[in-house]
Amino acid sequence: MAELKNQMEELVLEAIDEYLRDRSEICDCEKCRLDMAALALNELPPRYAVTERGKVFAKISQLECQFETDILMAVIRAVEKVGNNPRH
Repeated sequence: MAELKNQMEELVLEAIDEYLRDRSEICDCEKCRLDMAALALNELPPRYAVTERGKVFAKISQLECQFETDILMAVIRAVEKVGNNPRH
């Protein structure tokens, strides 16, 4: 059975993990990570895919420089907001 997947979720979670890797002063618990992801994802357009071919097209668009910049900027804003006001 086919599965509907927003590829942006995976990209944002990866970007959050990478951004937090060297920032031990910011909480990286599951709740904070999910809050960061939700904030960032609300700023970014969804990239849904169902088929393997759709996933390939979604991955190709990741190579665009502006696309990567948009993700990073949304993640930075989300990390700063949650890092300054954790809800846990």
